[in-house]
Amino acid sequence: MKNGKLFLGALALSPQMMYAAGGQTTRPNVVYVFPDQFRNCALGIWQRPGYAEHVKFKGDPTYTPRLNQFAHEAVVLTSAMSNFPLSSPHRGSLLTGMYPNRSGVPVNCNSTRPFSYIRQETICMGDVFKAAGYDCGYIGKLHADRPERNDPDRPGHYVEDIMPVWDAYTPAERRHGFNFWYAYGTYDVHKNPHYWDTNGKKHEPHEWSPLHEAKVAADYIKNKNGVRDAKRPFFLMVAMNPPHSPYRSEADCMPEDYARYKDRPIDSLLVRDNADRTMLKTRSAAFYFASVTGVDRAFGKILDALKEAGLEKNTIVVFASDHGETMCSQGTEDPKNSPYAESMNIPFMARYPGRLTPRVDSLLLSSPDIMPTLLGLAGLGNKVPHSVQGRDYSALFINGKAAVKRPDAALYIQNMDGTKNAEGIVSDYFPSARGIKTGRYTLAFYINRKHKRVKTLFFDDWNDPYQLHNITPTDRPIDYEKLCLRLGELLHEIDDPWYKQGILNEILKYKK
Repeated sequence: MKNGKLFLGALALSPQMMYAAGGQTTRPNVVYVFPDQFRNCALGIWQRPGYAEHVKFKGDPTYTPRLNQFAHEAVVLTSAMSNFPLSSPHRGSLLTGMYPNRSGVPVNCNSTRPFSYIRQETICMGDVFKAAGYDCGYIGKLHADRPERNDPDRPGHYVEDIMPVWDAYTPAERRHGFNFWYAYGTYDVHKNPHYWDTNGKKHEPHEWSPLHEAKVAADYIKNKNGVRDAKRPFFLMVAMNPPHSPYRSEADCMPEDYARYKDRPIDSLLVRDNADRTMLKTRSAAFYFASVTGVDRAFGKILDALKEAGLEKNTIVVFASDHGETMCSQGTEDPKNSPYAESMNIPFMARYPGRLTPRVDSLLLSSPDIMPTLLGLAGLGNKVPHSVQGRDYSALFINGKAAVKRPDAALYIQNMDGTKNAEGIVSDYFPSARGIKTGRYTLAFYINRKHKRVKTLFFDDWNDPYQLHNITPTDRPIDYEKLCLRLGELLHEIDDPWYKQGILNEILKYKK
């Protein structure tokens, strides 16, 4: 499923995508920054002219000056979607270009789900960049590997003693092309993070994690102490944890950022029409937005490092996220893992000076599309592995009017734990919900363990952007039927369990 492969194969050799330096052709560097749980509406640009008119929602009242400036230099997507809005499944799709049924990561990774992790033999984005001659670095949260009893300091033990174990140490043989490593599995103590470096040494910097990771990224970019091969282009991923929970106190964010929001009334913070301002979670709003502002500052330090190193003109920089955060919208306590816009819609901004013309675009990008699109932007469209299910839309980033078919829909996926043994170890997953998002509609079906439909969500996102009115299918029978058929086609296309097991076949009418 590599859209425009022949075009991009030719593009890979085009002088428009390369620089001549010392008689050698060099590919662009790539920096991909993705904080966790950063919802699209939290970008400050959506409050501003030039951007606000491209969306139907109110932008959160956040202070994000560096991201705002970056947006003026980037292609900004309004409708990028995290298809399975949960950390591990999204990361599995991001790194492999596959949907959760094939990536190896169908549910969040922890010790009770030993089957959910990226396999060593899987070809990931880092593997492709490495094979193309890149120096590859990974900084921050991975959460796509399974916890094992492989603590470098305590052989035969997990890296933490709680059960279930969530954090994980990833050994060199499972780092998928990343030769520089400063990462962990998942550990939600924002001001006391820890990391294992390339050699397995543990670091505990006692610093707010996004700012610390930005410093490590800056040192990598500037090649302090020769941490990378300066003769090679580099591919760097920086996976920040905030604004992921916890967001309960100043122990979770920076005081100067919290000061911007702490005295504001809740109705001036939670401005979305669907926000339930009676929930106890409203106390978290100021801390969540403070973390957003702190991430903005950390991202700015990475941009500054590129400029100081003289590398910004030949570096593709992307700012994105794992998934969103409901933050009292829809009255749900679950911050993610739902088809609501606050959960699925993520930021996605790409800057490539002189190559991408800054603009706002409604491209309905899905998680598995990110890997092939980044490779295409780097001139490696002809290197996209056959295992990739996503499509390469780099041509549309370069030229919004390119002769490339735009996606008409994005899948929504939710899985739950499947079979458990007496010890609580899960051996498979249950495909609890599937849905579809188009430029106008959201439709999702939920089933019970007997594969019977128990809930349907159906929203007209054009006329009801806050998804306050669940449409009865009989009120929109033609649109409903078209959405059902398209959902069935997409599930067939990715060989999803719903298609293979014929789940809701009477509604979705899968093609054989």
